[in-house]
Amino acid sequence: MQVENWGTSLGMRLGVWAAGVAAFVCCVLATPVMAANGSQARPAIKAKGHSTSGNSAISTRRKARAVPLRPSSGQRLGLHGADDPLALRSSVALVMDQDTDEVLFSKNAEAVLPIASITKLMTAIVVLDAEQPMDEPLKVTKVALDTPRNNRSRLKVGAELTRGELMHLALMSSENRAAYAIGAAYPGGLSALVQAMNSKARELGMDDSHFVEPTGLSSDNRSSAHDLALLVKAAYQNPLLREYSTDPDANVAVGRRTVQFRNTNSLVRNPSWEVGLQKTGYISEAGRCVVMQVQLAGRKLIMVLLDSTGRYSRIGDAERIRRWLGALPATPHAAIRPEAPVTVERSAPVTESERDLGRSGSDAF
Repeated sequence: MQVENWGTSLGMRLGVWAAGVAAFVCCVLATPVMAANGSQARPAIKAKGHSTSGNSAISTRRKARAVPLRPSSGQRLGLHGADDPLALRSSVALVMDQDTDEVLFSKNAEAVLPIASITKLMTAIVVLDAEQPMDEPLKVTKVALDTPRNNRSRLKVGAELTRGELMHLALMSSENRAAYAIGAAYPGGLSALVQAMNSKARELGMDDSHFVEPTGLSSDNRSSAHDLALLVKAAYQNPLLREYSTDPDANVAVGRRTVQFRNTNSLVRNPSWEVGLQKTGYISEAGRCVVMQVQLAGRKLIMVLLDSTGRYSRIGDAERIRRWLGALPATPHAAIRPEAPVTVERSAPVTESERDLGRSGSDAF
């Protein structure tokens, strides 16, 4: 009887021990599977919390693509839908004979649009009309329209340059602070300058033009291609404006360093072009713009291109017009007499690094 009880007890113990071993083996075998499942589940939890780099990158890319480009005034008015035989990228274009006022090419020439830094050409005209001394030193101040479009100036606030140097940089490199400085120093201040700019526009017959400040940063500076042709024709009469606007580059002392500035219009450095006067312009509302007096096909011509859609499309449009003019039948025309050279004092060569000065102007091409 005791032997039977002992056998029964031993059997129960062996059974319990076997069950324990089986449970242990099952746990060991199940652990890698659970770990694998856990490792797959954790990224899903992180993704829900937006903590993984991959999902953050996707979110950033989607946000960047969602930012719409600001349309120009010409695009909002539908001017780019107009057809022209040269397939220009500019929504407004005008080519006019400087001597006869004959219009050779016209596209939306009466449309009134923002003109960006072409404004600086009118600023320079009225400052010269006031006969202020060009060698008078002026201090560079912060432009009132302090927007991201003005954050590339290479003129340090507080720097002192002459009125002539500032006008040079305003026309050649489209320096906003330079234009603002000579405007603020106009007799009576900025309000008197703006009044003079609008009076000059009426005097020149620019009936569709209006100016509110000297730099062109405001989209309320507006004009038409027809009016701007009159502006270029008037500006061309002044040899200083011809020289300043077409100078390829200049070295100017800004504070304790000498800085090299370049022309925003690359066509002045192109030997295929004879540019007698020019001014570029760009803000998003105006698109890419340029006005020029050029000698092409044996003629003195005034060329206006406004609201161009690409950064380099103004050059392409100008070249299309040049090729088109070259293909026209030759017509009798008075011989072009070269202008008398203008002597402008140069500043010292660059002596210090410019790597931290940023880009000049807002409308280079």
